[in-house]
Amino acid sequence: MPEIEFIIRKAQDCDAPELIKLIGGCFAEYDGCVLDLEGIDNAMLAIDSYVDKYEGEFWLALEGDVVVGSVGYIVENGKMELIKLYVDKTMRRKGLATTLLNLVLSASQTNSLEVDLWSDTRFVEAHAFYAHHGFTKQEETRFLNDPSNSWEFHFIRSTG
Repeated sequence: MPEIEFIIRKAQDCDAPELIKLIGGCFAEYDGCVLDLEGIDNAMLAIDSYVDKYEGEFWLALEGDVVVGSVGYIVENGKMELIKLYVDKTMRRKGLATTLLNLVLSASQTNSLEVDLWSDTRFVEAHAFYAHHGFTKQEETRFLNDPSNSWEFHFIRSTG
């Protein structure tokens, strides 16, 4: 099988349509899971500006000129939160998610911060991925009161 090459670059606000397409496609894999661009998902409309407000970074993975993956982090109250780790369905199990995750983990080590994240309870495969990479599921859950009626699990990965 030929190796697939990805280009990873920092996201810009003008990447919004491609980012929305990627994440919207991932959400569509789950019944009742929809984007809420006027509410909880509005950061995608200007992702670079959003992460800049929180001393964060955001990257996109491209195959050719198509966005096939995303990941970022924000820092708030001395904590680093991983945000929007998504990989297109056709590109999964090729090491891309791990490559993207490692960008955030590297930043966490540089800043000596633990990483936390919130993940929709429906994203079972993602939960296994996070556990494989040293994240521990917490007892805490939260309800987002969004159009998808999302409940999320909380995960933490220590810096050690």
